[in-house]
Amino acid sequence: MKDKWSSEPQNLSEKACVDYFREYPVFQRLLNGFRDKYNSYGSFSGTVVIRNVAEEERDILEGFFQKNFHGQKSISVSAKRFEKALQESCFAEVTPRRLLELYFCEPIAGKKERKQKEEQMWTQMYEEVLEWAGEKFAAGWVRKMQNESPRGKNNIEEVRSQVMLGVRMIDSFPAEQNRMEYLAVFAARVTGNPHAFDEGTKEGQLLYQTIQWYASEKQISISGNDLFPALYKQRLCLLAGILRDDISNYAILSGIHAVKKDGRFHAGIEGFFQERDIVQVPLSVIAGWKSVRCPEQKIYIVENPSVYANLCEKFRGERACMCMNGQPRLSALLILDLLAESCTKIYYSGDFDPEGLLIAQKLKQYYKGEFLYWHMSVNDYEACRSEQPISEKRLKILNRITDANLLEVAAAIRKTGKAGYQENAYKYQQPIPGEEAGESIRGAGKARRPAKNAKK
Repeated sequence: MKDKWSSEPQNLSEKACVDYFREYPVFQRLLNGFRDKYNSYGSFSGTVVIRNVAEEERDILEGFFQKNFHGQKSISVSAKRFEKALQESCFAEVTPRRLLELYFCEPIAGKKERKQKEEQMWTQMYEEVLEWAGEKFAAGWVRKMQNESPRGKNNIEEVRSQVMLGVRMIDSFPAEQNRMEYLAVFAARVTGNPHAFDEGTKEGQLLYQTIQWYASEKQISISGNDLFPALYKQRLCLLAGILRDDISNYAILSGIHAVKKDGRFHAGIEGFFQERDIVQVPLSVIAGWKSVRCPEQKIYIVENPSVYANLCEKFRGERACMCMNGQPRLSALLILDLLAESCTKIYYSGDFDPEGLLIAQKLKQYYKGEFLYWHMSVNDYEACRSEQPISEKRLKILNRITDANLLEVAAAIRKTGKAGYQENAYKYQQPIPGEEAGESIRGAGKARRPAKNAKK
């Protein structure tokens, strides 16, 4: 938008006028004051007080205003007096507003006028970006930003750049082509810089904003954010087909069948099933699955890798198993989603410490199917209780346990102040493929410590 004013004098009268006022520094103080008044009131008005006026400055002011200021250290000049003096001078053709524009080399406007002009500039900018976006799906993102993005002191060109980058992001989401792409590769393809969308960058924050808009427009919701908030950004990226971290994001499984989104069984997983071997599956592979199927529609999930390995050895592929391995990763939550799709019943067993119980409770709250605690009774706790003390700070985590099936064991842990670990209990529990799950699911079965002289 081109301005209709010029900071350059348009005639000899304007040039002579601005040269005169720039020749005497005392006028800078005076005109600064009138500029501030104009910015506030939107008109040439008010009174400016010049303090600590030197004798030579008084002489200059007396000459212009044709008034005696003798002996005054402070001189007050009203807008009315200034305008009258200007009209009675040889610069009568120059208005006070035009003088301010020439003197400061900038357009002079009041708050209301500036606000209107700024709004016109913002409107034009968004119209130009919308024209650039054309009929693209991402044009909706531009309209959202136009309606909701704050103006304030934001630089209009920086906002233009960010909005246009958002359009390029959305148009480039791998999910639109039913594929997956690593974050660094996506960033390099969109911007030329593989680190452009790294955590903590302004562009990285913009990426999450665009994906949130994308999910909303596609009517895709993300569940479990309140239970596992740390995984929210990973899930957001996955919706757009972007993998933030794949190599360290995996699920450890055995005895399962995986159905891909095209309806076919995953050949690699079938091979591991036939060989009855354990397989570590990365997030990028899991993201291409439609569902996970298990023998008898049951799966045993444990927290500890060594316990998991022993279970797999005993089950020999006849039952499905999964290792959670501590705090759930996104890959594990996706497996739970896929298990729910095939109505699989989950038997879960974790460590007897505050964190372990909280993980168990959160997983049950998250799972959209039947979820039962397995070997997590008070008897099981006593069987695997260690001498490892739990700090008071950690014990307070037990206050967050609300599941009725965990309250009793939580009370036992709080009473002893000691942790219990799956590795200690495994050799006493001895689960076998033929046992009825109901006998040990809720810890009804006894899990006693053997006598010291018991035969091995």
